[in-house]
Amino acid sequence: MTAAAATPEPRPLWQPGPDRIARAQLTRFHAWAAGQHGAPAPAPGDPAASYAALHRWSVDELPAFWQAVTEWFDVRFDTPYASVLADRDMPGATWFPGATLNYAEHALRTAEDPARAGDPALLHVDERQDPQAVTWRELRRQVASLAAELRRLGVRPGDRVSGYLPNIPEAAVALLATAAVGGVWTSCAPDFGARSVLDRFQQVEPVVLFTVDGYRYGGKEHHRADTVAELRAELPTLRAVVHVPLLGTPAPDGALTWDSLTSSDVDPVFEQVPFDHPLWVLYSSGTTGLPKAIVQSQGGILLEHLKQLGLHCDLGPGDRFFWYTSTGWMMWNFLVSGLLTGTTVITYDGSPGYPHTDAQWHIAERTGATLYGTSAAYVMACRKADVHPGRDCDLSALRCVATTGSPLPPDGFRWLHDEAGEDLWIASVSGGTDVCSCFAGAVPTLPVHIGELQAPCLGTDLQSWDPHGKPLVDEVGELVVTNPMPSMPVRFWNDPDGTRYRESYFEMFPGVWRHGDWITLTGRGSVVIHGRSDSTLNRQGVRMGSADIYEAVERLPEIRESLVIGVEEPEGGYWMPLFVHLAEGAVLDDDLRDRVKRTIRGQLSPRHVPDEIIEIPAVPHTLTGKRLEVPVKRLLQGTPLEKAVNPGSVDDVELLRVYERLGRERAAR
Repeated sequence: MTAAAATPEPRPLWQPGPDRIARAQLTRFHAWAAGQHGAPAPAPGDPAASYAALHRWSVDELPAFWQAVTEWFDVRFDTPYASVLADRDMPGATWFPGATLNYAEHALRTAEDPARAGDPALLHVDERQDPQAVTWRELRRQVASLAAELRRLGVRPGDRVSGYLPNIPEAAVALLATAAVGGVWTSCAPDFGARSVLDRFQQVEPVVLFTVDGYRYGGKEHHRADTVAELRAELPTLRAVVHVPLLGTPAPDGALTWDSLTSSDVDPVFEQVPFDHPLWVLYSSGTTGLPKAIVQSQGGILLEHLKQLGLHCDLGPGDRFFWYTSTGWMMWNFLVSGLLTGTTVITYDGSPGYPHTDAQWHIAERTGATLYGTSAAYVMACRKADVHPGRDCDLSALRCVATTGSPLPPDGFRWLHDEAGEDLWIASVSGGTDVCSCFAGAVPTLPVHIGELQAPCLGTDLQSWDPHGKPLVDEVGELVVTNPMPSMPVRFWNDPDGTRYRESYFEMFPGVWRHGDWITLTGRGSVVIHGRSDSTLNRQGVRMGSADIYEAVERLPEIRESLVIGVEEPEGGYWMPLFVHLAEGAVLDDDLRDRVKRTIRGQLSPRHVPDEIIEIPAVPHTLTGKRLEVPVKRLLQGTPLEKAVNPGSVDDVELLRVYERLGRERAAR
């Protein structure tokens, strides 16, 4: 009997050349860790086998791996640690007990190098696209001055400091000054309304509030004086308000001015805090009740971001790091951490598509970005708008384009390769606010396959499990992490016994982090993200992620964006409507309905052809741009709007009325 032929290896869309692999910091780290910490030796000429072995070691030998990270990046412990991982139980893992350090001290270390102190630490760009540099020397001076003033205002370790700021240098300075004094930073973007901000800040009771008078977006000025006044009135714990005059207006009564707090020339003083001391509070989207206030530690974020940015993103001195984000999204915190690797961080305040859809590509060009990060939605918008960045922009400095926020569809991979550059490393990454990092994504030494993330990240014991906790390969399962990561939350704010924390991640599989995404781990070691598991389409026993539907449907030029929901009905039925936001001039007629159904039937599954296709004026999103699948599902099941969603967490609550009405109508039948 003849053995069956092996399935041929799919051809990569891109793969790094030998020189690029040799230069990668990951390659050098691997060789060093093999010699110093017992990591397996690299496999000459086989990057895939080398990375697989290094990853296996990094999760099997967590203490050795994370000790190696601290030594490779020369992490400064003011007092030494007793052990690397004293308790690996989740939740509650104990990292580096006894150690003290300071995140801001590490972020500003490049300023200590006389050869680099005059280089740009930050490059700021707004919609006028004229980059303005803040040198390492000047950044260190401003942080030192502001930290001294925060101490004078009575800010002590553990006190919360809040920012109602856009992505401007002042926001980065305020974060670093807060960390320098051991305070706990938290921020919201100024496009958040007062209720949304208060839902977040009132939980943590800040003592200082940094605000702007407004911001510019889409060529227009948006004033925020009234919102700031409301925040001041509703945050009784505030001792000081600091005014940043982005639009040039004078400070309101009782507010301090930015310039008065950052004008001194003093040496920085960095409070040495325990490894697990809070660094910042991030927030979940808060679509069903108050947002979860997620606390992450100075030491945990420092190590995780050094690993992620230095080894996985391959950033270091000489690089320029641009990610389109706002201060209300974890990617802003991740962006600021680029400073840890000596990289120039590019901050941008404005619309992603002003004055034209290709605006972000021109910013990458003007700033000489070497790594440019954006959303999958923006990539697909560029594709639909027939943008040609490789033709119309000088992207010669750009080595990598990274995407996150939602799965990058296969057509997005192809478009980036064809239109942005054939030798461009395309890094689709996936993680979460919950860990402020990535579970899987960029690996500079591995090939890129269409529709796939390159591999799980080092130190991340990523697995795909079935409902019974059985690991799966080449099958869709729950994304789980079976060993702790340093950047996992130390706790949620106002969750004294940890109940809400445990319910969020550890209820389905006790002791194992279940993230709420469907993934496939392929036999080649790559990763495919299928969308949220709590809004999965499970029809006749066949599960499919919503992202798969969107990728197929939104290829049609008439469909601007879509929303698919699977609703379990009381009598055992299953209703699956597809809501479509049409492109300008398109009409939802029988022909378009038929083409949508044929597309899903032919490309995905006959079982997932929608029962109805319904036109909507726009798709509702969270304030961080995620489609509101779970709240819409609850509305369609008859849950009243006020119980199905926190109105302050959505971009346009009126868009939800159509689903509430549909839910009432279906309940009345």
